[in-house]
Amino acid sequence: MRDVLVVDDDFMVAEIHRRFVEQVDGFRAVGVARTGTEALSAARELRPQLILLDVYLPDMTGLEVLQRLRSEGDRVGVIMITAARELDTVKGALDGGAADYLIKPFEFPQLKAKLDAFAARADALESAGGVDQSLIDSLFGGPAAASPQEMLPKGLGAETGRLVLDAVRDAGEVSAAECADLVGISRVSARRYLEHYLSTGALELRLQYGVGRPERRYRSVR
Repeated sequence: MRDVLVVDDDFMVAEIHRRFVEQVDGFRAVGVARTGTEALSAARELRPQLILLDVYLPDMTGLEVLQRLRSEGDRVGVIMITAARELDTVKGALDGGAADYLIKPFEFPQLKAKLDAFAARADALESAGGVDQSLIDSLFGGPAAASPQEMLPKGLGAETGRLVLDAVRDAGEVSAAECADLVGISRVSARRYLEHYLSTGALELRLQYGVGRPERRYRSVR
């Protein structure tokens, strides 16, 4: 079980992220912090394996929190979770040794994919014995590593996946039913592909509200 510290200055957002973490096997939320100072204190006290760290905090930036953790010799895993899209912020996260970066707003499948990837990397590094080039490439994102679009769950095919992505791109935006008609697969299968690509960040979601439950509509990330 990997302990996770959630850091976000918005109480409701922090609670949503905490609940998301609790839904992922192998992870548990052990604390919530709403300022950089609280985050540093909680990191020292709770010793989590992972911190979900917002960039915009009241007293300091998440990047400053990350820098202080590293200066103290704390190699805790950090996933930046933020609305910040500026290249300098992304570069700062990479330079500080962040494991990943997730842009708000997002849904549970996207965070789950990030947590699962973090766990897979950690398990690989903790395993005994030597490593081969394919493992090194997967850890460092080398040329042999598969892209998120190519890493399909069991039961999903690469060729159909490409057709789904092409259909979304050509149509601009689709529902699962519309995608199913365009590709010639069942609505259930279309939904599985669309949700997978949503979790990898290849697609983004828009909820269309009307009568009854909102319709999930998918579009390519530009």
